[in-house]
Amino acid sequence: MAVLQWDQEVYMPAMGATLRAQQLATLSGMAHDLGVEKELGSLLEELSKSDSLNKIEKINVTETLRVYNDRKKYNTAFVIELSKTVSESFNAWQEAKRKKDFNLFLPFLSKLVDLKKKECDLLGYEEHPYDALLNQFEPGLKTKKVSAIFTQLHNQLIPVTKKIADASQPNTDFLHLHFDKNKQWDFSLILLKQLNYDFNKGRQDISTHPFTTGFNANDVRVTTRINENDLFEMIGSSIHECGHALYEQGLPVNDYGLPSGEFLSLAIHESQSRLWENKVGRSLSFWKCNFQTLKNTFPDQLKNISVQQFYAAINTVKPSFIRTNADELTYHLHIMIRFELERDLFEGKIDVADLKNEWNKKYNNYLGLKVEDDSQGILQDVHWSHGMFGYFPTYSLGSMYAAQFFEAAKNEIKNLEAEIESGSNLPLLNWLREKIHRHGKTFSADELCINITGSELNIDFFMNYIKEKYANLYSFNL
Repeated sequence: MAVLQWDQEVYMPAMGATLRAQQLATLSGMAHDLGVEKELGSLLEELSKSDSLNKIEKINVTETLRVYNDRKKYNTAFVIELSKTVSESFNAWQEAKRKKDFNLFLPFLSKLVDLKKKECDLLGYEEHPYDALLNQFEPGLKTKKVSAIFTQLHNQLIPVTKKIADASQPNTDFLHLHFDKNKQWDFSLILLKQLNYDFNKGRQDISTHPFTTGFNANDVRVTTRINENDLFEMIGSSIHECGHALYEQGLPVNDYGLPSGEFLSLAIHESQSRLWENKVGRSLSFWKCNFQTLKNTFPDQLKNISVQQFYAAINTVKPSFIRTNADELTYHLHIMIRFELERDLFEGKIDVADLKNEWNKKYNNYLGLKVEDDSQGILQDVHWSHGMFGYFPTYSLGSMYAAQFFEAAKNEIKNLEAEIESGSNLPLLNWLREKIHRHGKTFSADELCINITGSELNIDFFMNYIKEKYANLYSFNL
């Protein structure tokens, strides 16, 4: 199924869409039937009571039993219908995005939301229907906790963004000259190799929306998106997806098929992509190493640009329409908008037909932008077409984990920033492999964070990083 889904987004011809949806639906039904067999449940129940298991074995049994019990809440017909609807929705989203017309996607999205609301009821929840969806990506996460974190984040980010708006702004025009697609592609491969992405265990392709898919630790594939008039779009997406892939390539191969061989949660997954994309890929140290190679690739466009100018440009804070291209600060306003829309949608405060207008209003209120194009507005993300409601908050949580983890790494790895400047990213990768990747799902996210940093997730690490970095970049005091 994973291979078929990857192919659907990368290479599948347009006419294959209808039957591909049917194929995936059939396989989803078969996988569901296998996953809820009575014999499997009996074995798991028996094992869960055994005193002969070691710690890792107990975790594998407990987690597999939890998944089994959740799967039992679905019937096969629902699983097949949901899978088929997701495939149809994805294909409709692609067409709607190309034609910049949300109305082409609306009936498919409406059907999908109805199914996801039914899924909330099947899974059950105590406080808010959206909790059932959050739990699929970040076990135990509650709507009220996300709301509280985003309120705190919003209140602390706004004073910083106001200071930046009043400061002198760097030149970014050179980032939007014409950059040949093939040359960008070649440079992206240089970046992936330097970050130690193993091409013997993966590959990179181009897709409408950048993504990573891991079939197992020895086959983890990434995609990127190239805009010939926005150089950092490719750079940012390639490094971001590389961060995801490095995590999955670092999972224990011998535990394939078991929870101990799977990634922990989406927030932890995003912590890896955001760490590499922002803490490394937007750092001055990284570009002191790589800027000359980039300059050699595009000598005309970058001939009068210094590494300091490039560093300032790629860290410019400016409201923008596209989430994946946003700076480190306003990025979280994009996430807040999506979270609020999803929460209100599943709470029944708004209908699917209201989403476009609500989206546009929030972009005006939060970012001061007037959305005039559905492609750069409500159709920009692939997530809803995949039924991935509840995913977006993990991006912001991942950024906060990333800041906390990177601070711990700097304390434990001697001269980390000097290593990055020299082109050696292996010390950081090895640290992440030891602290995070090799553990799979043997800890909760809170336990993992405490083990690494000594405390649970704390927004202060992220805000301290932001304040120090941008006060230096924009020459102001907070």
